Amino acid sequence: MKPIGYWLNRTDKALTCYMNGMLEEFGLTRIAWQVLNVIQDTPEATDTEVLSALAANADISTLTAAIDTVLSDGWAHRPVPGRLALTPGGRRHLADVAVRVDAFRELSTTGVSLDEYRTAVQVLERMSHNLEKATITGGRLR
Repeated sequence: MKPIGYWLNRTDKALTCYMNGMLEEFGLTRIAWQVLNVIQDTPEATDTEVLSALAANADISTLTAAIDTVLSDGWAHRPVPGRLALTPGGRRHLADVAVRVDAFRELSTTGVSLDEYRTAVQVLERMSHNLEKATITGGRLR
């Protein structure tokens, strides 16, 4: 059996590759789509809020480029300096994209029960917390 790190990396690459291909016709990438979701879920989000929410998904330069892309492509705008909001067209387009994302989620979890999915997420969450806590407290294996 291959270790969990192998499967985490392989799954993330597969998710990104498939989503990027699926979202290409909308002019989006997985990261840009994630940026749009944070903006949608956080009315008048700041750039810092978007960067913080997605810090585990990409580095700052990639996230900043994605913010710039959704702004320049008209998906989002700045209602006031330092704030982000979806445009009316961005809201409509994001709703169109949601149909594809739902189909993607169904495809990616084919053969996986809801209980299995929940367990997998809970285990990964626990492992992340264990390692993050050890990093913060300076805990190291020797």
